[in-house]
Amino acid sequence: MKMAGSVPLVKVSELFQAGIVVRDLDESMKRYQSLLGINSWKVVTIDSSIVRLTYRGKPSQHSFKAAFTMLGSLMIELLEPLQGTGTYREFLEKHGEGLHHLGHARVPDLDRATKALEKAGFPTVETGETLGGSGESFHKWAYVDMTASLGYIIEFSSGIDPRESFKMM
Repeated sequence: MKMAGSVPLVKVSELFQAGIVVRDLDESMKRYQSLLGINSWKVVTIDSSIVRLTYRGKPSQHSFKAAFTMLGSLMIELLEPLQGTGTYREFLEKHGEGLHHLGHARVPDLDRATKALEKAGFPTVETGETLGGSGESFHKWAYVDMTASLGYIIEFSSGIDPRESFKMM
């Protein structure tokens, strides 16, 4: 059924990632293998040496481990918080393990999109910029809390397509 209506705040053409917060990345990967047969993961540790992070509007130095796999066209991302306070630790403490976000809602202008969403009452929880070897940003993302209306956070992003960076890992 096609819905008629007004112009959306932000036009989203696809969401291809499920971000799942876990307590123990290694144990979670084992569960995915034993329950679903998913056994090919790319694991990275994310910290301030490769990303610039803000959490609730302030610079943050938190770190986390991430495991990525492709299941058809769906990217599954397991996320284990390590040091400091960020959105994954906050989610884990409030809800336990589970679906944290759907992503990547690719937008041409991330700042413009998040400002429009914030003006409509959807706060940005965390932002990040992936840094290249000389410190330049080549991928930006923002977690926007849309749980009041949709039931989950959406990760908006601009820059390189995360599926391309996945291939380079």
